[in-house]
Amino acid sequence: MLKYVLAGIISYLIGSISSAHLICKKYYGIDIRKYGSGNPGTTNVLRVVGGRAAAAVYAADFLKGFLVATLAKLIGGDTLALFSGLFVIVGHDWSLFLNFHGGKGIATSMGVVFALAPKAALFSSLVGITAIMLTRYVSLGSILGSGSFPLFLMIFVYPPKYIVYGVIIAAIAIYRHRANIERLMAGKEHKLGEKIRP
Repeated sequence: MLKYVLAGIISYLIGSISSAHLICKKYYGIDIRKYGSGNPGTTNVLRVVGGRAAAAVYAADFLKGFLVATLAKLIGGDTLALFSGLFVIVGHDWSLFLNFHGGKGIATSMGVVFALAPKAALFSSLVGITAIMLTRYVSLGSILGSGSFPLFLMIFVYPPKYIVYGVIIAAIAIYRHRANIERLMAGKEHKLGEKIRP
């Protein structure tokens, strides 16, 4: 039990480190939370600052999820990895260091699922990427990609605990996009390529 408590705390704290906030503050002198959508994540960084910063943010967020899940699996097996992966996502979404605000967790979730269920992660990523390419709505691609992940876990016959886990993290991702869903339904969501200067 102690290892799960420690893993949860450590994973949450790692997840709470916001690469978007740190990179934009250090290299661009802005608080990304005060620009664009206000979300400290890859898409908002892309719109406000540009591609290089967005790529760095995505890579950092992906890696923190991937490394936490991978190390937890090496130390304690699948169950500890799933547990730690959940807490690194929660830390990213509700960061201790940003007054329990954070990003939407897509890049971090992708890192976790590629570490634990790469085949299902790959196919759900393709769903998301295809949706973005066809519609230019990053939020829609994120929602569809996340929502399809548990379905691919079932298709590729992953263990039941993985499927339950997939449903949980998909639900978190969709919940974090609730404002985007409202804007999509109202026809007011920003498309990929629309840039907002700080």
